[in-house]
Amino acid sequence: MTGAAGMRLPLAFRLALRELRGGLGGFYIFLACIALGTGAIAAVNSVSRSITDAISTQGQSLLAGDVRFELRNREATPEELAYLQGLGKLSRSTNLRSMSRLPDGSDQALVEVKAVDDAYPLYGTFQADPDQPLSTLLATKDGAYGAVVAPLLLERLNLKVGSDLLLGNTRLRITGTIANEPDAVSEGFGFAPRLLTSRDALAASGLITTGSLVEQAYRIRMNDPATGLRNIGDRANAAFPQAGWSIRTSSRAAPELADNITRFSQFLTLVGLAALIVGGVGVANAVRAFLDSKRTTIATFKCLGAPAFVVVLIYLIQIAIIALAGVAIGLVLGAIAPVIASQFMAEFLPISTVPRLYPGPLMLAAVFGLLTTLAFAIPPLGHAREVPATALFREQGFEARRLPGWSYLLAAGVLMAALAALAILTAYDRFIAIVFVVSIAAAFVVLRLVAAGLSWLARRSPRVRSPALRLAIGNIHRPGALTGSVVLSLGLGLALLVTLTLIDGNMRHELTGRMSEKAPNFFFVDIQGPELEGFRKIVLNEDPKGKLVEAPMLRGRIVAFNGEDVTKMKVPAAGQWVLRGDRGITYAETLPENAALTEGQWWDKDYSGEPLVSFSGEEGKALGLKLGDKVTVNVLGRNITAKIASFRKVQWQSLSINFVMIFSPNTFKGAPHAWLATLTDTSATSEQEAAILRKVTNAYPTITSVRVKDALDVVNTLVGQLATAIRAAASVALIASVLVLAGALAAGNRARTHDAVILKTLGATRAMLIRAFSYEYLILGVATAIFALIAGSASAWYIVSRIMRLPSTFMPDVAFSTLIIALVLTVGIGLIGTWRILGQKAAPVLREL
Repeated sequence: MTGAAGMRLPLAFRLALRELRGGLGGFYIFLACIALGTGAIAAVNSVSRSITDAISTQGQSLLAGDVRFELRNREATPEELAYLQGLGKLSRSTNLRSMSRLPDGSDQALVEVKAVDDAYPLYGTFQADPDQPLSTLLATKDGAYGAVVAPLLLERLNLKVGSDLLLGNTRLRITGTIANEPDAVSEGFGFAPRLLTSRDALAASGLITTGSLVEQAYRIRMNDPATGLRNIGDRANAAFPQAGWSIRTSSRAAPELADNITRFSQFLTLVGLAALIVGGVGVANAVRAFLDSKRTTIATFKCLGAPAFVVVLIYLIQIAIIALAGVAIGLVLGAIAPVIASQFMAEFLPISTVPRLYPGPLMLAAVFGLLTTLAFAIPPLGHAREVPATALFREQGFEARRLPGWSYLLAAGVLMAALAALAILTAYDRFIAIVFVVSIAAAFVVLRLVAAGLSWLARRSPRVRSPALRLAIGNIHRPGALTGSVVLSLGLGLALLVTLTLIDGNMRHELTGRMSEKAPNFFFVDIQGPELEGFRKIVLNEDPKGKLVEAPMLRGRIVAFNGEDVTKMKVPAAGQWVLRGDRGITYAETLPENAALTEGQWWDKDYSGEPLVSFSGEEGKALGLKLGDKVTVNVLGRNITAKIASFRKVQWQSLSINFVMIFSPNTFKGAPHAWLATLTDTSATSEQEAAILRKVTNAYPTITSVRVKDALDVVNTLVGQLATAIRAAASVALIASVLVLAGALAAGNRARTHDAVILKTLGATRAMLIRAFSYEYLILGVATAIFALIAGSASAWYIVSRIMRLPSTFMPDVAFSTLIIALVLTVGIGLIGTWRILGQKAAPVLREL
């Protein structure tokens, strides 16, 4: 049997090629669906790979060194500095946030200050406008230190190059604007424009005092990078176990950016996979329609003695060839995506990507495309196997639609399982991928149930007087009805669109509505102890009704749990952010009013025993902590271990003063620190806020004032940019749904043609048939829109309320737009396809029955 099959394969291949000479009629939607889904996956992963590869290959420039040692709130000791200098050429810089202000005190703006030495940058090129050496731009002239700033700062303060600006207690002169800062990406996301000056200028400003929130960076150009970088972190920590420094090498110059890009690309890949799976339904419809049009050809093959498996092989080869063409089109789109994306990304990411092919992402997309095609094409091929030879003598068959043979169902099941396994195994976060796969499978089942339920309701609906409406209801439940195809085609894409739109809408509403209403007006940072009383007087004089909340603040990094190094632990994704870098920490005698204990007890006011800590409950559970566990934090170069005495509920979305860890007061007795304060007054006007900001900045230049609404505007802009990318990905799924819907309606055109001819023969007018088809598509569109709203709203509620921990609100405008989109697509596309049917001559059709 195997030998016979092998001998017939060349014959099947030749017959398949001959049939393809007739063109691709009926397969254009097939091609579009595969090309669209494959192209989306290839493009997302190719662009992601181009960015992460650029970060990796340009690591030295992006880090401005081979390795970077970072210390919070302190400088390196002489011993530590000598160790670092022994590794190679050293460059030092200091980063902090502070207020810049006009010399007359009339206006001010928050800036991200970066003070560098003469060696900066060790790698890469700093570019300014005008294009002059950095040492020239930062030089002292006429008693003012030079500074280069981001163009945004000039806009905010209405300044120009040559203007003077005050920073702390010193005067700066703006000598240029920043065109390219090589290590900006590795510095992380900033809420304020950059101001770059010299370390001498920063020292003269008086901004660095005991307890100031300062980041000291030591970049090193290694004498021998190949061997010097090997285990550099372990060697440095072994030499100075109490240093508490964060070490980053050029191979991981911007780890947070790379990880975020990987996560986001995974999300967009899953959305693209959803589009591809939706397109798979279109593949099934197109294959079914194509094979239905080949009934006489299949019957001819069988009359001439061709075995059923040869017939199936002929059409499987044709489908595979067309699928390869669709995949190739998608891969071309994916290959050119990095080139196109690089033109737009330059505005947001100062990374130069080199256009080239990325075989890995393209191969992954090709495998996804081929698996999807075969998984959805095999069941219709199983039906084609059962076409009887009698179909040669009767074009319209009346065989009952049955499931294909078990071997075809098994093959399709194996391919579906392979598709799901590939999605999970290649995912950055496999839990999210598993949830996605399960959700897609559940959506298919639910959509089938929706279609079955709609047919059941139509079958049991009372008889109506309108012939057109009665015909429409009958079309919904009759054998071969389009109900299942239409609901399945449009439902998944619409549900995905509703989910993403509601998530975006809820996030924006929270940022611009509830959160901004509940949030404090200001955060005041780096308040020194001697300044605290005078600061209180200024704020309360300007805003007597305002609520001023203060808390001592230090910076610390968690280094161990129960004596185990956290860098060696496998930490769940939900708790990783707590261990990433330094955290703000505080001490308190009493439980803060905006917190509630969930477990354990608070210490007494005069407690003086073993250091204790109260940990945020949600983050503590994510890290697997329990009462009595020991937490070691590095503060000001010292490791301090405290026992967990309680867990508490923290309302992060309130944007009030909150900390992951609150220690007992005796833990940091005598330790230098600054204070943090918030001012809340919901009735304060913009003029009052400007007056408070001006008075505080002029009286205490070293205090950093952050207007919360400005920070929320920055976040809202970022969310908007992300939402644009998400909506673009969702639109791919919706376009695939539209293509599939068109294919589903086209697949039913042959049966519709016979129905229309018979009804016209029995006296039905064109107008009555148009009304009947419109009613049918209207009912299907409404049913699909209701499903999409319910499924999309449930998914969005879960993500917003359970994962993001934000209030979730249903948005009527989303419901209305979803209904309109569903009706326009189903009725519009349905009538466009039906119009040609209504013009068919009766005689040729009747002769085929």
